[in-house]
Amino acid sequence: MIIDLHIHTNISDGALSPKEVIDEAEKNGVSVISITDHDTIDSYTPELFSYAESKNIKLICGVEISSKNEKAGIHVLGYNFDLNNKELKETLFGIRNSRHEYLHNVAKKLNELGYLVNVEKLDKIDSVTKAHIALDIVENEKNKEKLMLDFGHIPSKGEFIETTMNENCPAYVEKRTLTPKEVAGIIRKTGGKVVLAHPVAYVHEDNFTDEDILKLVKEMKPDGIEANYLFIDTNGKIIDETDKWNKFAEENKLFVTVGTDFHRKEGVYKEIGFVNTDFKLDDKTVNEIIKNINL
Repeated sequence: MIIDLHIHTNISDGALSPKEVIDEAEKNGVSVISITDHDTIDSYTPELFSYAESKNIKLICGVEISSKNEKAGIHVLGYNFDLNNKELKETLFGIRNSRHEYLHNVAKKLNELGYLVNVEKLDKIDSVTKAHIALDIVENEKNKEKLMLDFGHIPSKGEFIETTMNENCPAYVEKRTLTPKEVAGIIRKTGGKVVLAHPVAYVHEDNFTDEDILKLVKEMKPDGIEANYLFIDTNGKIIDETDKWNKFAEENKLFVTVGTDFHRKEGVYKEIGFVNTDFKLDDKTVNEIIKNINL
């Protein structure tokens, strides 16, 4: 049995529509999925649940909410919550508004660096992200000369973000965000499960130590962590630390989840259900994950 509990659609920064995600999951033999768009639950409609059911796919409601601690941006996954919860909807609306404020502020810095940003087009995206902005830059022919000058090649959106837009980079802009603890509290109020997304990414992208992750877990008190996650660095190298994070979860009495963080079919990036990788979970682990999410 294959499950994938971390998938993005074009409602946030993915390439496929919610229905196309269902189609792709069916094609890949995935039985259970969760769409976890950034700071929005707009993918979830009665029609989508019916469509998933017609394809024999179980759809668990999910969301990936932006937050920030003293060291870096932290993504918090919420699962199996009340989709109609007023406080959750208001929180997500506020975060999305701050994303558009961020877009305008970061565009000014990028313009000063010599990059052209299509702000008018990006402003039409409800849940605009760094990925949208970086992709717009690296795909714009008018930025080609500047990119070649700065990088010696046309970078991927991930490389551009990590070298130009993240903290301590020339186009860094701080976003108004909640803390991981605050986000966890809101998810709990909706009856949902709180999961710390991809701890491996904070280690390799933000220089977190294992002690930093432990401190974060103690502060936000998640129900689980996304231990089964393959990290891909800026050189396209796949880093598999799943054994380490499954052990961390066991030591700290957390359940584990699994997700590809699928956005689009691109290079070495993981496809829905990890079907283009060697990564697999046994049925016992899969059933345990589903049980813990649904408790």
